[in-house]
Amino acid sequence: MWTEEDGTEVVRLRRWREPWPEDDPHANFKGEVQLYGKLDPLLTVRGMSRNLDIPMGAIVRYVLARWATGGSGGLLELGPVMVPRLWEPIAAAEEADTDQARLDAYHQLRQMISWLKVPLDDPSVYP
Repeated sequence: MWTEEDGTEVVRLRRWREPWPEDDPHANFKGEVQLYGKLDPLLTVRGMSRNLDIPMGAIVRYVLARWATGGSGGLLELGPVMVPRLWEPIAAAEEADTDQARLDAYHQLRQMISWLKVPLDDPSVYP
């Protein structure tokens, strides 16, 4: 890791092509790292930097911070009560370990989420 004079870490953007075992629990993520690693994100960042008059490093820092905090942001938006409520049908379906239980969980989740979407679909619902 490099550091600037002020102690700020400098990160080198590089591609990653290492293999992983078939049973790796993070295989999907690793596959995406390799797939997206084929792209050059700096094409977009350069254009944004030029068009918005923001330094490239500031845009890259924003993108990384926004992505890295997305999970906790989602939790904050749903709330500590709703996340366990949404998880209950999934846990029950996995405990039953049947296709029908999983299908029933899907339908239950669909109903719960459609209820949450009501004010998004029709803002006049809540005056």
